[in-house]
Amino acid sequence: MSKHLIVGAGPVGTATARLLAERGEDVTVATRSGAAAAPLPGIRHLRLDATDAAALTEAATGAAVLYNCANPAYHRWATDWPPLAAALLQAAERTGAVLATVGNLYGYGAVDGPMIEATPLAPNSVKGRVRARMWQDAHALHREGRIRATEIRGSDYLGPGARSILGDRILPRLLAGRSIQVLGSPDTPHSWTYTVDAARLLVAVGGDERAWGRPWHVPGNAPRTQRQVVEDLARTAGIPPVRVAPIPGAAVALLGLVNPLLRATRETVYQLRQPFVMDSTAAQEAFGLKPTPWEEILSAVVDSHRARTAS
Repeated sequence: MSKHLIVGAGPVGTATARLLAERGEDVTVATRSGAAAAPLPGIRHLRLDATDAAALTEAATGAAVLYNCANPAYHRWATDWPPLAAALLQAAERTGAVLATVGNLYGYGAVDGPMIEATPLAPNSVKGRVRARMWQDAHALHREGRIRATEIRGSDYLGPGARSILGDRILPRLLAGRSIQVLGSPDTPHSWTYTVDAARLLVAVGGDERAWGRPWHVPGNAPRTQRQVVEDLARTAGIPPVRVAPIPGAAVALLGLVNPLLRATRETVYQLRQPFVMDSTAAQEAFGLKPTPWEEILSAVVDSHRARTAS
């Protein structure tokens, strides 16, 4: 049995904790509150400010893997990620724990074709530069032999509890049979990442030395447009299709004046205006992981939301 420390208790962090606990590992989940939305058997919850490098190092001492599953408020990435990322690097160096980070695709910027792990980092947004710098700093320390680091990268999440552009944000309206407005274009191909598939890859790369020193894309299904995803969710929920339309650009700009979260999406909406497709062949072949079938993902999303709203 190995010790594992997970920073963050969002959908990916929670799924990672569950996978590790199910195989009998010693698992601690650290969050600012120390509370668990849904306590799981065999998992300890620790109250911790992960920007405190000394406290984080103490918590990670003896851990085989330190998982970065944190997710600062979307509109505060530029201010909140750097001190947190620095503390994680220090804790990994001081304890010798492998640093396995949940990343994303923002660092690639706007692309003309499917993204692979070798696609150059060319961020075209503030948030993209933050994420690219996080990996570059970790990779530099890895090359120097000071830490062992790896990163998984996924696209927009679907999964129980995922508050992404087509997750919990739209499900109440969809299940009520109401029309849906989406950012960008409803009809451009887009990759989607199932939170459990992200957790499966994170556990795999954290414990496999072949994975260290490079990023890996989370196994995913064929791309689907936003309109197709909404139609698929409606079919799975057993309700008639609903109208899907883009949010007018002027409305996004106006609402962004009072909504910091919506304002923060303006610099990354390019991902929804043109094809944004991720190739995950490398991880599938290296670790023998296949994406969860699309129909199973849809059922998990709908069933989870209905269960939460019924309780």
